[in-house]
Amino acid sequence: MTDLEESAARSTGAEDRGTLERLLSVVGAGAVELHTAPAGLRTSVTGVHVLDALEPVIRPRELLLAVGVDARSAHAVDVVRRAGEAGAAGVVFGPGRPEPAARALQAAAEEGGTAVLFRTAWCTWAQLVGVLRAGLAAAGVPPVPATSGVRLGDLDSLADAVAALVGGSVTIEDTESRVLAYSSTEENVDEMRRLTILGRRVPPWRVAAMREAGFFQALWGAGDVLHRPAHGQDPERLVGAVRAGGEALGSIWVAAVAGRPLAPNAAETLRAAARTAAAHLLHHRTHSSEGRLVEDAARALLEDRGSVEVLAERASLPPREPCAVLAVGTGSGHEGDDDPSRLYGLLSLHCAALGHRVVVVPAGGRILVLLSGLDRDPGRADDQVTRLGESLAGQLSATIGTSVRVGLGDVVPGLARTPASRRSAELALQALIAAAGPRTVARSEDVADTVGILQVVDALREVALPPRTSVARLREFDAAHSGSCLVETLRAYLDHFGDVSAASRALGVHSNSLRYRLRRITQVSGLDLDSPDARLLAQLQLRLGEDADGSRP
Repeated sequence: MTDLEESAARSTGAEDRGTLERLLSVVGAGAVELHTAPAGLRTSVTGVHVLDALEPVIRPRELLLAVGVDARSAHAVDVVRRAGEAGAAGVVFGPGRPEPAARALQAAAEEGGTAVLFRTAWCTWAQLVGVLRAGLAAAGVPPVPATSGVRLGDLDSLADAVAALVGGSVTIEDTESRVLAYSSTEENVDEMRRLTILGRRVPPWRVAAMREAGFFQALWGAGDVLHRPAHGQDPERLVGAVRAGGEALGSIWVAAVAGRPLAPNAAETLRAAARTAAAHLLHHRTHSSEGRLVEDAARALLEDRGSVEVLAERASLPPREPCAVLAVGTGSGHEGDDDPSRLYGLLSLHCAALGHRVVVVPAGGRILVLLSGLDRDPGRADDQVTRLGESLAGQLSATIGTSVRVGLGDVVPGLARTPASRRSAELALQALIAAAGPRTVARSEDVADTVGILQVVDALREVALPPRTSVARLREFDAAHSGSCLVETLRAYLDHFGDVSAASRALGVHSNSLRYRLRRITQVSGLDLDSPDARLLAQLQLRLGEDADGSRP
């Protein structure tokens, strides 16, 4: 039995060897960031589980995704404690490391011996589940001995190693038939391989023919290596799909060269190599492309992580010239509602067409644009940022058919201050979306009142209000009486400063109907509409309720 066959046999019955260290090395910092790991990085990880509020099952040695749990809340600390008691490998919270909540989470983690991690803002929960499961599948596979020395992500060296084992030429391709790497075979190769390597992808006509013949359906659905016998000038070929966690990452193609047959154990070799390649392809996805490196460097600058000089060089940005951040978004602003992929390419294209040096960074349901090399005159720099924001809002809205809003960050003197510019841009965008008015471009100072109320509401989120406030009584009444809309009526009345005519028009009812509802509100809840304190509390509680149930941004 060959080394490769022994490796394949061992992997068949081997228990999962995935560790937190191996998982993080494969997945990379673009998806999840480690906060603390009291039990060390050698902690075994066997799976990924999303916390269910109705059935809060926590399994040992699994990563628990705390979707919907605010890392600043006491609930988050409780989740970490229960995860430690259950022997979970770790808990993943949403983006950000809020202080002092992060210290409370760390204390709970150290008490229970479970890790705490945070999802990055540039990776949605849905994406994270797929990435982690793919990473676990890749991290737990024993390496092929002949390729175990290949540096993670070095696909060219991997192709050379596989070629030496199978006695043929090798190409590694993604799921779109683009060539990621190929072996440095010195002998003459067939015409199809030559065209594929020169074009860095399989010729479109060949892809179309294979698709029509059902080849790709067979490839991605097969559990084994596919064999294509020699035909005319086309030599014998083997192809194996590379998968991780049920996701197809790409394929490895092996072709005979110089009329020689492939090695007798070529199929077995390719099976084992495909398992090993999963970690390399996943790593390549998140680490190796130049665009990814530039994007990661810009992300680190925006998050105030690392050396500004090093990151500026990696992103090819001037470190000490004026710059600013723009936050671009559409829709409701709730994370996951928007599809940033629609905006990503368009933003890069429009910014380049306008002559600006920018780095475009996805951020959950929105996009951040790091704009550098601005005019050294503050007034002219502000004008540059404003013109770019207005141009992007107008052109993108017209292109995608949806209102695009742009928050303009403050102009700062260099890249070291970009986190502050990012915060002001995101506040402005959040206010624009919350206001839901005709305005599409603004700085935070332009919408300061809306920014202020959003911050007040955010600060009050953890305040424990008495259980029987007027608004609480109204909500109970509406819930118990189908068709009742007293909460909606009160909201409209307060939003229109007690103007009965304006509120009734907003609700689409007669003024007398609104007056009747106001009397019912007073009877049901005991709310004193003549009291400034009662009105203020009611409006704040209504706003907090809107944020919780998503009825309004």
